[in-house]
Amino acid sequence: MPTVHIRPSTGAGEYPALVAIWRSAVDATHRFLSAEDRDEIEARLASDYFPAVRLSVAEVDGRPAGFSGVLDGTLEMLFVDATRRGNGIGTALVAHAIEEHGVTDVDVNEQNVEAADFYAHRGFEVVGRSETDEAGRPYPVLHLRLGDRGAA
Repeated sequence: MPTVHIRPSTGAGEYPALVAIWRSAVDATHRFLSAEDRDEIEARLASDYFPAVRLSVAEVDGRPAGFSGVLDGTLEMLFVDATRRGNGIGTALVAHAIEEHGVTDVDVNEQNVEAADFYAHRGFEVVGRSETDEAGRPYPVLHLRLGDRGAA
């Protein structure tokens, strides 16, 4: 396992690298997204989504390998570069979000079974479901809350 260092985002100057990580992760895990929806979300990352959250960046060997975004106790986003998946980066980001930012909730696309399993293994439990995502797109969302077992 590589050594993962988590730090706050340095701001807009590193957004292109984070967008590239997002695209890599989404291409690997969000096969259910239409190309149009993927491109529309990607176009809004730097302008709308990143500035709205507290961004944390996971570095491996001094280079960004993943990131998370937190707002009001909710993990709004967590993405790991597809070439780095399975190396503990996502786990480190979740633990950091819980310990440093008080995260208790996360939403996950129902069709992203790997992500739902990832969060379940870290103590999150399904507490609700929506038929569409927050933008009204036809992608069901599971609402998860951190259970008693924590982020094991």
